[in-house]
Amino acid sequence: MTSISKLVRYKDRPAVLLQRRALKMAQSAHAYVRGSTVQFYEWLESEAGRAVPHGPAIWICGDCHISNLGPVASSEGHVEIQIRDLDQTVIGNPAHDLIRLGLSLATAARGSDLPGVTTARMLEQMMEGYAAALTGSGGGPEPLPPRQIRLVMKDALRRKWKHLAKERIEDTKPTIPLGKRFWGLSKEEARAIAELFGSEPVRRLITSVRSRDDDAPVEVVDAAYWMKGCSSLGSLRYAVLAGIGPPKDESLCLIDIKQAAVAAAPRYPKQAMPRDNAQRIVEGARHLSPHLGERMLAARLMDKAVFVREMFPQDLKVEIDRLSRGEAMSVARFLGEVVGRAHARQLQRDACKSWRKELERSHSKKLDAPSWLWNCIVQLVPSHEAAYLEHCRRYALEVPD
Repeated sequence: MTSISKLVRYKDRPAVLLQRRALKMAQSAHAYVRGSTVQFYEWLESEAGRAVPHGPAIWICGDCHISNLGPVASSEGHVEIQIRDLDQTVIGNPAHDLIRLGLSLATAARGSDLPGVTTARMLEQMMEGYAAALTGSGGGPEPLPPRQIRLVMKDALRRKWKHLAKERIEDTKPTIPLGKRFWGLSKEEARAIAELFGSEPVRRLITSVRSRDDDAPVEVVDAAYWMKGCSSLGSLRYAVLAGIGPPKDESLCLIDIKQAAVAAAPRYPKQAMPRDNAQRIVEGARHLSPHLGERMLAARLMDKAVFVREMFPQDLKVEIDRLSRGEAMSVARFLGEVVGRAHARQLQRDACKSWRKELERSHSKKLDAPSWLWNCIVQLVPSHEAAYLEHCRRYALEVPD
């Protein structure tokens, strides 16, 4: 792949972003699954996908893979493992989140060279964790994380602004260095961002953090286009370095502005949801991931729906490269419980009990995971692996050695 210029022109962005997205999705089958949300939901529209049980109408993540779960900090400084990406959130079928997470766990298991029996047991553990969360109806203390998750949490809790600055912008100075990930803005973009940050809702969002003065002024110190993520590449994305307070006592924070695209996840019919995509994402976040939802704001930028949130040092994603059999079991159960708590907090106790009973209908005597879930994963894994190999073939033909 040719190197990315430090000065990618505005008109050249789409081509460079498509090339970058193709590269990221070619890196592994697990990476391909993360970036192929549309393909996943196209399969769900097939005859096999329609055999999934219909759960209660609640807000679902819509793209519930492993990396979309991780430590998230609240405005008050509390940190919990929650869903951390809600771009696809809709009021829909909670079974879709279970299938998406199961597919992600299955591809992670294959990447770790774990046998198929272990994959089956991982799905069993995921469902046990999910059912346990339904029993508790989303209340009570967070479950004890397994060792791999505790390491991520430990890293999250020790992180400060300097860690975020070095990781995200590769510098602790009050500028965003242009380069591989950050590109210069057009005059229209710079003007629109300045106007957005001059609004009172954005100022209130930034000063709502516990340690900040509610009346503090906020200004744009620097801003850049941000090439980030995989499935969202091609949409508007900006990093803004904001200054808070008077010049002599000014502190800095990093703000993420992201375009809100139309959700690929199917919604339940006749359910009231915000028509504006940014408002939909913020509303879903408040139901599924309260720590994140309280830190988000829906807005308009250059006549496009965007959502605004501050990047906290504690916000990290769970990255799973290699797992032993025992680790795979504990991680699957814990992540199933995290998703279960996000769903259960939206339901009354009777509704939780009814949904859990529905999930238990298709259990076999020897495997405590629904047959419909296993059948979905059996079909989804090979279809995604075949699509991944075809993607790699096309990428190899298009990109010179």
